[in-house]
Amino acid sequence: MKRVSVHVNGWLLLLPAACLLALFTHYPAIATLGHSLMSTPKANRPSVFVGLDNYQTLIEDAVFWRAVENNLWYCLGTIPVSIALALLMALWVNGKIAGRGWLRLAYFTPTVLPMVAVANIWLFFYTPQYGLLEQFTSLFGLPSHNWLGSPSTALACVILVTIWKESGFFMIFYLAALQQIPPVYAEAAAIEGASRLTYLRRIVFPLLMPTTLFVLINAVINSFRLVDHIVVMTRGGPDNATTLLLFHLYEVGFKFWDMGYAAAITAVLLAVLALLALIQFGLLERRIHYR
Repeated sequence: MKRVSVHVNGWLLLLPAACLLALFTHYPAIATLGHSLMSTPKANRPSVFVGLDNYQTLIEDAVFWRAVENNLWYCLGTIPVSIALALLMALWVNGKIAGRGWLRLAYFTPTVLPMVAVANIWLFFYTPQYGLLEQFTSLFGLPSHNWLGSPSTALACVILVTIWKESGFFMIFYLAALQQIPPVYAEAAAIEGASRLTYLRRIVFPLLMPTTLFVLINAVINSFRLVDHIVVMTRGGPDNATTLLLFHLYEVGFKFWDMGYAAAITAVLLAVLALLALIQFGLLERRIHYR
């Protein structure tokens, strides 16, 4: 009887969080899947069942596939660099260096800024002729360039903004994980004559794998979730060079007001994120050492 009471109390404690999760996460996902099979309601025409027509429209949409391609390059440009930079910063500020607190603050400051504010700051950097980047390149006699107005550089500029914004956020998790590693490991490695690089490769990096998995999943989600800087800086241009999946979804749903098609894009996006999460868990689970 006591064991049953413990289980009942446990489920009752979980019930409020489970209800909120079902109400604001599971139900919207299921409802979106249902809406993707319906047409968009109009003023004098209710929504009707159209089956897979919205998905057929998605397959034939050239802008959608351009957004998929842009998002892939965006992921490849932001995720590895952000994680590597975050780890390097965490290793640096975890050591005994002068001004360590101020350095941590400097690295973390971009994280607390709203993405809209960050985008406006970088707009000044990228402004042709008198922007900060233009002032720097002019020192080397390079010609003026419209960084956000050129299809060849616009996406790279957006990627750089995301790296600057997210690296400090990921650094905090790595810094917390580094501070949880017992110092006896470093002492034992020093006694055995292991170099600093060997200590990092054989001891620190394996112990950081749970944090790396957590950071990697967040980085992947953010690469499909962030859209504020696109709206402020480029609005998907020039010529859809910076159109990402979420921005395309935003335009379809709230600019063209095609809610059925927008629901289909959302369903595909959720499926892709779920698949990527499963792949990450499957590939990294064997390399994770939990303490």
